[in-house]
Amino acid sequence: MSFVEYGDTIKDGDTAIVFLGHESMFPVKVQHGTVTQTKYGVIRHSTDLIGKKYGSKVTCSKGGWVFILHPTPELWTMNLPHRTQILYSTDISVITMMLELKPGSIVCESGTGSGSLSHALIRTVAPTGHLYTVEFHQQRAEKAREEFREHGVEHLVTVTNQDVCKNGFGVSNIADAVFLDIPSPWEAIGHAKSALKAEGGRICSFSPCIEQVQRTCLAMEEHGFTEINTLEILLRVYNVRTISLQIPDLGKAAEDNSSTGFDSSNPSNRGSPSTNLQQGTVQFKSGMPLREMVGHTGYLTFATKS
Repeated sequence: MSFVEYGDTIKDGDTAIVFLGHESMFPVKVQHGTVTQTKYGVIRHSTDLIGKKYGSKVTCSKGGWVFILHPTPELWTMNLPHRTQILYSTDISVITMMLELKPGSIVCESGTGSGSLSHALIRTVAPTGHLYTVEFHQQRAEKAREEFREHGVEHLVTVTNQDVCKNGFGVSNIADAVFLDIPSPWEAIGHAKSALKAEGGRICSFSPCIEQVQRTCLAMEEHGFTEINTLEILLRVYNVRTISLQIPDLGKAAEDNSSTGFDSSNPSNRGSPSTNLQQGTVQFKSGMPLREMVGHTGYLTFATKS
């Protein structure tokens, strides 16, 4: 199993996603002799998982069932253990595009955190690219190395435990792109410039506060970066549902309608617009925004090395 190479069959040691529903799923490490408890009952790894195909429908001990999915960066972002606040797919997709990443790209990242963005970057630059990721916190760096090894992508990533603001990324003049997600990104702009290739490399900085953005933009200008711009990505979700609206009283038009002999009890008329003349309402499908939405996550500042 690898996050960048698809496999058909579930094997011992794989990380799999147990899918109970669109709002309910979790990761599990497949191991011989292990069981996993769900609200539908027990899943026995030896008999229910190992040797089965990814995507299989597995019946639990209580008679309920779940699907076992192959892990992807998108599913991992939704289910990973949080060691820090993470980036989600909305921001990740824009970062990947605006940094102009592709297979073979060399990327530097700081900090690694919970590895949400890291997995997406690795999948994007595979099979010939590489990710150099720097994490200040030693335990988080060690945990990230362990996860990358379990997920079969350790050959595509190098994890370094150091302070990027003082010591940089450990590479020079090779990176196609640099990503910063640290409290004081303006202190690392010089090291980012040194890590980027001679000309045309892209940089992105993620910051939750506009004051951080202001200082970062000033530092980018001082180091000769061009095309500096800041984006804020907001996700608005809609529910598609059936709603009812009253039919307006159009006076004479309504009388003309009745004079035409329209009979709502006639089966041939029931398939016409979903109207109920007795109640004076019409029903139709509509997209309604949620009353609450995920608002500000952070500002994304992009620039190009001149």
